[in-house]
Amino acid sequence: MHILAAGDHFVGPGLLAGAVRAELGDGHEITELALPWPVEPFGPVGTVLEASGTEEQVIEALAGAEVAVTQMAPFTKQVFTAAPGLKLVSVCRGGPVNVDLAAATEAGVAVTYAPGRNAGAAAEFAVGMILAAMRRIATSSAELLRGAWRGDYYAYDQAGLELGGTTVGLVGYGAIGSRVAKVLLAFGAEVLVADPFADPAAIAADGAQVVELDELLRRSFVVSLHARLTEQTRHLIDASKLALLPDGAVLVNTARGGLLDYAPLPEALRSGKLGALALDVYDVEPPPADWALREAPNVIATPHLAGASRQTAERAAAIVAAEVGRYARGERLANLANPEVLGRQP
Repeated sequence: MHILAAGDHFVGPGLLAGAVRAELGDGHEITELALPWPVEPFGPVGTVLEASGTEEQVIEALAGAEVAVTQMAPFTKQVFTAAPGLKLVSVCRGGPVNVDLAAATEAGVAVTYAPGRNAGAAAEFAVGMILAAMRRIATSSAELLRGAWRGDYYAYDQAGLELGGTTVGLVGYGAIGSRVAKVLLAFGAEVLVADPFADPAAIAADGAQVVELDELLRRSFVVSLHARLTEQTRHLIDASKLALLPDGAVLVNTARGGLLDYAPLPEALRSGKLGALALDVYDVEPPPADWALREAPNVIATPHLAGASRQTAERAAAIVAAEVGRYARGERLANLANPEVLGRQP
């Protein structure tokens, strides 16, 4: 079997190829392709919105390949048309956003993905952002390094709050949100959850409380976003939702930039409606030079790092390699994104 390992600077082609060899053994041809992400940001390529590299690179590397494993390579309609022998694309991301699923299905190509591969890393990062925002860790460090000793942060009206006894609202309760909840509960926080797709019994068993989004926003001093970005959740938190928050609330987004309407955020920070804002994702990545939040107070901003752990890369490679093993043995694929393709395969 001929396999393309299209890696990048995070889940490298060698890491992917090694995981596939460990799963299948020797006797298979593996072509390696290195793509520029994350040294260069991902973006739209052909018929997909988030990818790295070019269609031409992938088409050339796919020559003769039956299977491809990747994180960021663009698998567009043009790519599928040019690779008639391709039967499986296994993507080591939480969703195959770099694959044109309709084109894959039409071409008879199964597409799998890797749910939960970065859940531990992203949950840890989100909790770190919550703590950094609540206790001024990042902002006071930046000021100290600029030469300002902010002893006034010890004043009662400037001091931060502990997680213990604080109400934290989680918007989304999937693999990441549920992990965040468990850590927050261990600190003694009261955890509210808004997620119409989550199991209320499971949330209650974890020790959290299910509420509607508006109630969550009214009651929570800290709100952390963990929802998927869909047409229904785009700009889920806009000016009208921000107005529901208690004055001085902390807002954290380590999920998807499109969940937030960024336009009202600078004024919400300047007015004190938001006490702090912690972001790892943005509506435009990287943010432009004239980004309004650069001049707003109490902002923590990191460059989309929540899932960046070595364990995530290794886990992702192992998940896609396991799918290749299932395919090679004729077994049912575990995380098939386009099950309708089964009716189109010979």
